[in-house]
Amino acid sequence: MTSPPAPVVTVIVPGFDVADFAEEAIDSLRAQTLADWVAVLVDDASADRTGEIFDAAAGADPRFRVVHHRAQGGLSAARNTGLDLVDTPLVAFLDADDRYTPRALELLVGAVTASGSDFALGAYVRLRPDTTGGYTPGHVQPWVTAATDPARSRTTLDAHPDASGNIVAWSKVSRMDLWRRAGLRFPEGKAYEDQILAQQMYSRARAFDVIPDVVVEWRERADGSSITQHKGELPVMRDYLEALAGGIAVLDAAGQPRAAASRVRLILSMDLPPLVQLAVDHHDEAYRRELGAFTRDLWARTGDTPPALDETVAAALAAARLW
Repeated sequence: MTSPPAPVVTVIVPGFDVADFAEEAIDSLRAQTLADWVAVLVDDASADRTGEIFDAAAGADPRFRVVHHRAQGGLSAARNTGLDLVDTPLVAFLDADDRYTPRALELLVGAVTASGSDFALGAYVRLRPDTTGGYTPGHVQPWVTAATDPARSRTTLDAHPDASGNIVAWSKVSRMDLWRRAGLRFPEGKAYEDQILAQQMYSRARAFDVIPDVVVEWRERADGSSITQHKGELPVMRDYLEALAGGIAVLDAAGQPRAAASRVRLILSMDLPPLVQLAVDHHDEAYRRELGAFTRDLWARTGDTPPALDETVAAALAAARLW
């Protein structure tokens, strides 16, 4: 009797109070065309049935292992817990409220295996609430396309600076050798923890691959409980701006001016306008003041006056007194 092949990739799945979605995430792992994976399910002290769902998955499939945090540590702490348990050559991440597409691991693992690169990244789409009470995947957004299309093998930031726009942990499969060699860890106690770590990965990798295929459907929760849906809160906005600035600082320190300039352009065109809209009627003057300072610093890097914006954003910019 032949033994099953040794797993090549560990998927770290952190979850906190995501009982409504965790089974979908787990099912998307079970449906992978690449079967040579194991998963570490990290229950970050959930108050709902998330931990029970994780335990049931492990009871039914030995590829799943469960860790229960006694106290909530946050997404970064949960991911770091998983990292400490990886004993495969490759690692990947899937948040427990998102889901993989069926060939995600096959394509990403296949890319790094064929190329020898330190990691591979793929495209992703938003999974948005629909009128039937379910969720429907959207289209690949332009900034995602810019980072992942066309396919590239053994590329670098020098050759492909726009890859720096793909900052999410769960769009990638990477070699544990990179994490150990570069001393990578997720920064704990902060929201938007992917931003800085992604730029560290890009700038410290010897080479990476990109594929245009959609590998993850990223859920925008109907109840508005996702952290990305709370940018109107001052502490969340502060973490967001700190992460954006920190990612650019990593690229600056690594001597990657083209990638840093690409990030600045993308932040000005994509990240800034929604924050400006929130600032217009915000009750806290500190929100406008801190966003304004961040905005002026970014524009100063371009050596230009504020770029042309559509009329709605331009009006909001003026109303929020950010320029």
